[in-house]
Order: sequence, then structure tokens, then C-alpha cells
Amino acid sequence: MKTLIIGIGGMTNGGKSTLSRALQEQLPNCCIIAQDAFFKDDSVVPVDSHGFKQYDMLSALHMDRMMEEVEAWRRNPQAFMSSRYGATQLLPHVVNQQAFVLIIEGFLIFNYRPLNELMSRRYFLQIPYDTCKERRSSRVYTPPDPPGYFDGHVWPMYLKNRQEMEEMATDLVLLDGLNDREELLSTVLQQVTTDIEDLR
Repeated sequence: MKTLIIGIGGMTNGGKSTLSRALQEQLPNCCIIAQDAFFKDDSVVPVDSHGFKQYDMLSALHMDRMMEEVEAWRRNPQAFMSSRYGATQLLPHVVNQQAFVLIIEGFLIFNYRPLNELMSRRYFLQIPYDTCKERRSSRVYTPPDPPGYFDGHVWPMYLKNRQEMEEMATDLVLLDGLNDREELLSTVLQQVTTDIEDLR
């Protein structure tokens, strides 16, 4: 059974989830594990001196649980997909010829070394400050962003996390999140499809 792990990271509201879902729709035997599903409860997330919740840090995430999910997929991607999506069972001789693809999506996936090291390809979506702030303000979060949260926490932490990411992640492909969605999908899909063909 052949497997491929793709990382799609990026800044908040950069288009990570949109690209991941579009890619999943185009690839057979593909599933997504999203980092946002592993946030700790709000009650245990620390607050800084300005009263801002420190969500944009690895310590605000259950990375151990996320790794357990990834390892479960690595052990048996067919069973993992069946449990998640009710995927049709494949005959053993067919499974052995298939390539299973895992998309790991999130804003700090390249900052966590054990996760980062599993990826065959790494894509990072970026958008300008003004666009990012505008998109962020138009979304409703639980809990909601307090006044000044973007400039006081989100953007400074993005810059800090990005510097750490660039020191850790290799072969990082930067994507312009302002580009046409179909164009972004085509770029990534072509490269991933080539990787899948190389596995066979």
C-alpha cells in the first residue's frame, strides 16, 4: 500500500481549508486532518498581559492527539478512511496498487517538527496584511476576537511563527492566496499527481 502525506499550511484566512477540500475532491483515496480540530478548551488557553488569549501557539493545541490521528492513518489508511467517510472496502489486491493521500492542513503544521518531517510536499498560502485583516474581521469565531486582537496578537504571532517555520521547514512552496482558486488547485494538483504516479 503506497502512501503520500501533503502539508497545506498558511496564515489565518489564507485559503488553506478551501484548497485542501478542493484537492481532496480531485484525488481518490484522500482525506484531511485539520489542525483546527485540535485546539484545547478555551478555559486552559493562557492570556497575555493585554488580556489576549494565546491561541496562535503550539501550546494551545493538542498536538499529541493530532499525531495520534496521523499515526492511525499511517498504520492503515484504508481503515481510517472507512471509519471517517464510510469508504467502500477495496479488495486486498486492489488496495496494494492504490496510493492513499493524507492532507494535513493548518496554520502551525510546519512548526511542529514530528509532523513536518512526515510530509512529502509542503505548501504555504500567504496573503497581504490588509487582506488578512479584512477576511479575519468578516468571520465569526468562538470565542469571538476581542477588539485589537488581530494587531495585538494574531499578526505579531504570525510573523514570529513564520520565522520559526522558515528555519525548520525545507522545500517549502509559497503560494499566493490572492491567486485564482482554480489556478492554485491546478498548480498543487499537478505536482501531487506526479508524486502519486511515481509511487506506482
